[in-house]
Amino acid sequence: MSSETSYSFAQAAADFSAFSWGPHMLVLLVGGGLFFLIYSGLVPFRYLKHAIDILRGKYPEANAVGNISHAGALSSAMAGTVGMGNIGGVAIAIVAGGPGAIFWMWVSALVGMATKFFTCTLAIMYRGKDETGRVRGGPMYIITQGLGSKWKPLAVFFCSVGLVGNFPLFNTNQLVQILKEYLFLAPGSTGVAVGSGEHFWMEFSLGLAIMVLVALVILGGIKRIAAVATRVVPLMILLYVGCALYVILTHLGDVPMQLARIVTDAFSVQSVAGGLLGTMLTGVKRAAFSNEAGLGTEVMVHGNAKTSEPVKEGLVAMLGPAIDTLLVCTATALIILISGVWESGGANGISLSSAAFAETMPGVGPYLMLVCVSFFAITTIFTQAFYGSQCFAFLFGAKREHWYLYLYLLAILFAATNNLSDIVNIIDGAYGLMAIPTMTAALLLAPRVRAAAKDYFGRLRVANAAVGAKDVPANRR
Repeated sequence: MSSETSYSFAQAAADFSAFSWGPHMLVLLVGGGLFFLIYSGLVPFRYLKHAIDILRGKYPEANAVGNISHAGALSSAMAGTVGMGNIGGVAIAIVAGGPGAIFWMWVSALVGMATKFFTCTLAIMYRGKDETGRVRGGPMYIITQGLGSKWKPLAVFFCSVGLVGNFPLFNTNQLVQILKEYLFLAPGSTGVAVGSGEHFWMEFSLGLAIMVLVALVILGGIKRIAAVATRVVPLMILLYVGCALYVILTHLGDVPMQLARIVTDAFSVQSVAGGLLGTMLTGVKRAAFSNEAGLGTEVMVHGNAKTSEPVKEGLVAMLGPAIDTLLVCTATALIILISGVWESGGANGISLSSAAFAETMPGVGPYLMLVCVSFFAITTIFTQAFYGSQCFAFLFGAKREHWYLYLYLLAILFAATNNLSDIVNIIDGAYGLMAIPTMTAALLLAPRVRAAAKDYFGRLRVANAAVGAKDVPANRR
């Protein structure tokens, strides 16, 4: 009887995840992103340099409302996106969808840049305040303030699935697994899977250490999260991309073939994912987990940026998918494809990425990856705590926000000591559902973003034409 119950739950969880990430998500995320790209007049590509200038602090604003800088907002958002999805998630995409899945991750990233421009511009246009007077941002405020109070059920739906989708189960579980394998056992050891029962106290101790470290950061709020992310994330990205460059340069002759393989396999009806649609869906799903464009999580952190110019934050936010997916995920994909280990079977996720590093960078490779993965996973856990707490505060009030954080910390310990294969399907499914209210609101409010962009870029042209002009004029509203 118990085995039947277990099977029923596992099947229900798998069906829920499959439903949430069905073909409709392809239409919503890729189709919606393509609409934003065309409707914006290709803003993500035309103003890329300007976005970088804003990030560098070239256009400062005096007395702007908000909690963190542009760089802090992007780093915090990147802390949430550059994680296991960029390393283990890419490996899963290649195993499930073949090399062609990477091509559709690229496509999703390109249109995702436009999606983030729209959603994060709206994040500043429609910020809210909680009962304590603190500035808040996110799809729930875009919905209630941009679309009106009659749309509040959609905001409640976003926050409800956001509470579940942002729980730290997957990242914690995978982080404990790789730490246990490399620090206390040996790469490739049997019984490494967390929750197998063979190393409970080892897992408990690692989970406790992670929980304490996370508590020291997340209980300080978004300012402390941003401060840590601004220092850690850029360094880890540089280290990780540096490893990839080493592999590419030492296997330069293989690179053109692997890039061609990615493109040709993307349109193959013989792909391992069961055809073209399967490959596309695999790539879109993994890209969404990687850069989160359209899901709404990034909107919550960018909504805290210190700026009175919504378009500026939209431009900064659109850099996220370029860095996250086009740079970091491509680096992982090339390492895995060049190594060839993915074709032998038997490994998936973070274990496959580890094997690829061991093959292409013998000796030191897996340990360099261990450093990167540890920091990526920890910073993702930091940021997910912020996302979940924003959802909780909207639903139950800011004064009760700490309740969620305590529950979040206990969930870290639970994930560190239990097998989560079925529960992760629930998390995946809830995460996907967040896109429905986020994209619905962004599509309905797209004309307001385009009007704001037209005004901003018009003033920018005037400012650039003026002799000695350095700052964009104050917003005329």
